[in-house]
Amino acid sequence: METVERRSDTLSSVRNAARILNSFTADNPTQRVSDIALDLDLSKSAVSRLLATLALEGLVYKEPDTQEYRLGTNVLTMAGVLIHNMDIHKEAAPLLNQVVLQTGETAHLAILDGLDTIYIHKEEATHPTRIKTHLGRRNPSYCTSSGKVLMAFSDPEITERIIAKGLTSYTDQTITNAENLRTALTNIKSNGYATAREEFVKGTISIAAPIFDYTGKIVAALSVVGSAKRMKPYKRTEFAAVVKRAATDASERLGYDRRYL
Repeated sequence: METVERRSDTLSSVRNAARILNSFTADNPTQRVSDIALDLDLSKSAVSRLLATLALEGLVYKEPDTQEYRLGTNVLTMAGVLIHNMDIHKEAAPLLNQVVLQTGETAHLAILDGLDTIYIHKEEATHPTRIKTHLGRRNPSYCTSSGKVLMAFSDPEITERIIAKGLTSYTDQTITNAENLRTALTNIKSNGYATAREEFVKGTISIAAPIFDYTGKIVAALSVVGSAKRMKPYKRTEFAAVVKRAATDASERLGYDRRYL
C-alpha cells in the first residue's frame, strides 16, 4: 500500500511540474511562486519545491533581482530537438525563405495542436508585422489563415470542437457565427488556400495553403502575413499563388502525390 501511495505522489508531482511549465506563456513569461500557486490551486510550498527541482534541471530560471521565475534554456534545447527532427520542418522550412523573397512579407510554418495553431518556423521580412506569430505561440485557429486551412482540411470534428469552445471576437472582422465559419471552410477547401483579413489583428492580412504528407493528410500550413496597407487585393492574388506553389512543393517533398490518393 505504501508503495502505491508513493507512486501516486510521484505521479502527482510530475503532473504538477508539467502544469507549472505549461503555465509560462508568451503573454505570461515570468511568474512568482505566489502567482503560480494561486493560478494552479497549489500550495506555495509545493510550487516552491517543484520550481527548485526544475531549476536544478535547467528547465526554469529564477531571476535573482526580482525573485521571478522564467523558463530555462534547457526548454529551448528540447524544443529545438523536437522541431528540427520533424519531417515537415526539414522539408518545408527552406521554402519559407523563397516565399519571403517573392512576396517581401514574413512567412510562417504552422501546425495544429489540439484546437490551437502553433507556429514552428518563421522567416522575417524587412517589414514589421503586428500579428503575434513568434515560435511556439498558440493562436486561435478560426480567425487566422493558417488555422482556417488546418481546420478546412482536417476532420470536421475539429471544427465542431472549436465552435463548441466558443468563437471569441478579436476584431469586427472575426467570424463568430458557426454557420458562416463552416461555409468559409468549405470555400477554403475548394480554393486550396485561406485568407484572414484583419480577423485576429487589425491592420494585418495573412494567406495560407495546406501541406500534405504522403498519405494525403494535412500536416501543416504555410502562410505569409503582412500589413493590410501593403497587401492590396491584386497582391493577395499574387501572394496566394506563391504560397500555394510553395505548399505544393513542400507536400511533394513529403511524398504527397494526389494522383495516387
